[in-house]
Amino acid sequence: MVTADLNTSGGVERAAAAALDLLGGIDVLVDNAGRNTQVPDGVLAASDEDWLANLDANLLSAVRLDRALVPHMTAQGHGAVVHVSSNAARYPQPNGAPYAAAKAALNAYSKSLALACGPHGVRVTAVMPGVIETDAVEASLREAAERTGRDLDTIRKEFHQRLAAPLGRPGRPEEAAELIAFLASPRASYLTGITVSIDGGLLPTL
Repeated sequence: MVTADLNTSGGVERAAAAALDLLGGIDVLVDNAGRNTQVPDGVLAASDEDWLANLDANLLSAVRLDRALVPHMTAQGHGAVVHVSSNAARYPQPNGAPYAAAKAALNAYSKSLALACGPHGVRVTAVMPGVIETDAVEASLREAAERTGRDLDTIRKEFHQRLAAPLGRPGRPEEAAELIAFLASPRASYLTGITVSIDGGLLPTL
């Protein structure tokens, strides 16, 4: 196992070097690092630190890792990169504007990288999960409960109602993982430059 702080250039370089040494090469890269540093008082209350924390974690971590590893894919003439974005990029919430903006930038960057790498046999796609019941989501709900002094179950219920998908439930991590595995596999060999939502039909836009 290789661990590193992807918010720093040095951490990314160490992780990339260790991974290449461990694996002997790279065929698939899934950029799944990220966090939602929320601003409870709304977008105008977001500080420079809030913005930079979200940009570092959700955009620049992927940029740094790609910069370190994708050249190995282009040199060998094949590979797949999957960026884990968020449907917040198209459905932003007032207390998560820095996060949503960073994920929207990740989508634009993914398209640019796909155009650059396609001629070298490397595919780049992005996945936009909706509400997925991960440990990070649960931690965020617990933090909100502690901050406001409200009941955790009530906050969880309100959260699910506010972002309720037509399927009537949050997604499971393994459902997002199945899509990522497909996009990284040879079965998706003619897919690149696309952004795919997996949100139970939550997004209200075309």
